[in-house]
Amino acid sequence: MKYKNLLISRYFLISKYTGTIIMFAGGAILSPLLFLMAYPEEASLAPHFLLAGGLSILAGLVLFIYGNKHQEEDVELSLNEGSIIVIFSWLGAIFFSALPFITILDMSWTHSIFEVVSGWTTTGLSLVDVTTAPKLILIWRSIMQFFGGAGLAVIALSSLLPVHGMGLYMAEARSDKLLPHVKRSTMLIMKIYTFYTVAGIFLYYFSGMPMFDSINHSMAAISTGGFSTQPDSIGHYNSLSIEVVTIILMFLGTINFATHYTLLKGKIKTFFKNAEIRLMITLFTLLTPILMFFSLNALYPKLSENFRITFFQIITALSTTGFSTIAFAGWPLFANFLIILIMLVGGGTGSTAGGIKQYRIYLIFKSIYWEIKEQFLPRRSVSSNYLWRGENKFYVKDHHIKDVANYIILYLFTFFAGVAIHTAYGYSLLDSMFEFGSALGTVGLSIGLISPEAPTGIIWTQTIGMFLGRLEFFIILYAGIKLVKDGVYISKHD
Repeated sequence: MKYKNLLISRYFLISKYTGTIIMFAGGAILSPLLFLMAYPEEASLAPHFLLAGGLSILAGLVLFIYGNKHQEEDVELSLNEGSIIVIFSWLGAIFFSALPFITILDMSWTHSIFEVVSGWTTTGLSLVDVTTAPKLILIWRSIMQFFGGAGLAVIALSSLLPVHGMGLYMAEARSDKLLPHVKRSTMLIMKIYTFYTVAGIFLYYFSGMPMFDSINHSMAAISTGGFSTQPDSIGHYNSLSIEVVTIILMFLGTINFATHYTLLKGKIKTFFKNAEIRLMITLFTLLTPILMFFSLNALYPKLSENFRITFFQIITALSTTGFSTIAFAGWPLFANFLIILIMLVGGGTGSTAGGIKQYRIYLIFKSIYWEIKEQFLPRRSVSSNYLWRGENKFYVKDHHIKDVANYIILYLFTFFAGVAIHTAYGYSLLDSMFEFGSALGTVGLSIGLISPEAPTGIIWTQTIGMFLGRLEFFIILYAGIKLVKDGVYISKHD
């Protein structure tokens, strides 16, 4: 009976934190109204955002008050409990965030949910016609990506996280504990994130991009989100300086925040020792000439144009941002196949990017190297294998490799399951791999399959793929298993 009461008290705590995050999401929904000062002609849209934001705050407040009745001070949130908080708070935020798309743009629930999941997960696939959409809708899409990139739950609870709140911190696919205190780590991440965003706005503006577009694209680039205010994305501007700014922001967005912290502390040598930085440089160095000279040379015979286009598409795929300067539908099969592989790799662990993550890919290849190396060492020799993460050496044990291998297998299984569903609808294998790989990796590049006319089954498959890819599979499994186990235990001990 004591365990049952303890279990119930933990769910009151989960309710409290979930309510706090949903209230924060409500505040985020209201934030586009600040832009009415610049665009007063869209004042008629205010009630739509007030309704959605108000309902979100009200629902969050009810959960908070209910959970606060049994408040526990300075408790340690387990990863499983953090997983439940993250899952329910994200679902709540997605539901209320969809309301303005339904009431303003008259989009269906299916299309609206797809759009907001693409926003919060920083994917960037879109069903909105940006040429006719109001500015408040466009800025709301970018705001979702900004908060979703840093982590909705982590941002919302940054001032409330207990000292032992690592479970919630990790449940949003974040393990980069920059400082001993989780709260301080979160605040430092937000300072770095906000600084890059503001710097990006000014760099875009001074490169010739209008201010409204600069705000949107800076938030979308640093969050590796990819929502654009133009139907042709960054290619609309045909500006080398704008593309360079975008590349810098995408690169910053795909780097682990702990690695950022290392760089900001002036530890340049340690920065370049980091596993993910080494893998990224290796991939850029190898793949750029391969794409340029073995696939795209005929399409772009001018060397400077070929390099400019190739390098941009590689970094937008690897960073999982999804901005583009060309149409992939016109690319050779080999080029699109390489882009699929790059999207599967993805960005840095603990960054705003998606995909399998560079750390996991690097570790798997390193483990193969270590295995071969050990076969040629003397029998009694002892070796300690490590990688650089942030400013510290990370010593790799067998269970770390097992965890990474399990995740990669689960990721690829989900990838091929999604591809199978796409092919069942009659799409080609390569197109299916490109489109679902983009959704699962929260990339946002499209070969043209996703549109308002796409089958409902395809839209929901991609929606689920984006959600799984952003929160990472084990977090969702942990939450589901814990809910079932706890529910069975409580019902048996009534």
